[in-house]
Amino acid sequence: MRVLIGGGTGFIGKALTHLLHSRGHEVTVVSRQPGAHRITWNELTSSGLPPCDAVVNLAGENILNPFRRWNEAYQKELLSSRLDTTYMLATAIAGATQPPQAWVLVTGTAYYQPSLTAEYDEDSPGGNFDFFSNLVSKWEAAAKIPGNDTRQVVVRSGVVLGRGGGAISHMLLPFRLGLGGPIGSGQQFFPWIHIEDLSGILVHAIEKNHVKGILNGVSPASSTTNAEFAKALGTAVGRPALLPLPSPAVQAIFGQERSVMLLEGQKVIPRRTLASGYQYTFPELQAALKQAVS
Repeated sequence: MRVLIGGGTGFIGKALTHLLHSRGHEVTVVSRQPGAHRITWNELTSSGLPPCDAVVNLAGENILNPFRRWNEAYQKELLSSRLDTTYMLATAIAGATQPPQAWVLVTGTAYYQPSLTAEYDEDSPGGNFDFFSNLVSKWEAAAKIPGNDTRQVVVRSGVVLGRGGGAISHMLLPFRLGLGGPIGSGQQFFPWIHIEDLSGILVHAIEKNHVKGILNGVSPASSTTNAEFAKALGTAVGRPALLPLPSPAVQAIFGQERSVMLLEGQKVIPRRTLASGYQYTFPELQAALKQAVS
């Protein structure tokens, strides 16, 4: 198959491209810079969708960049980097003379309201209680295209774990120095997924004609808390993980509104993902972390 990936140069995009190539598919990336096997966003807008069998959008500014102040300008960047690219791809798909078979968007579990007791699957309500849930709602709405010519799939991803990038890349140094530990109370749920499984779910969605609608891109180990994650990461690097990062420190770094993403969490079940026939490579946290820090 010929697969077009928006935002394909990042951590997830590189892993997805590698897996697609290993399965015999061709990949073209939409990015800001031209190059081999690439088109630019401007070319997409002016020339329309190149011939392809599937389209995936991974584009989006990093929400948890500690070097960016939480202000209106940054919030607008977070919105536009997701909504504009998604809308551009959806418009190109809708206008294509030969539309692709599949259109896959990766969003996030921030759609679901943080809770210490609730359990969410793909049919649970959400998307309307804070900046991040509203962002996911607008993002998913921007992807909608009319008609049934193209299968539409949305994967709501948890925290992505893997070697060489994602969440682990920011955590490894303090944990290896023995300075790691839970964030805030540590009781909050921590929905996670290994990069190989997120890539695997995306390829599953591209290749399998029965897959459509919302899939939760999280591991089946849905009851993992932040404290359990910190302890498991400490074990993986052979260090204690007993030094908590207090809530006020998190709020000072990330701002009150954004710190909710770290200090609170959701118990998210991948019910439809499992029912669709996807088989996880890393369903358990310890094995996922062992690979990620190796």
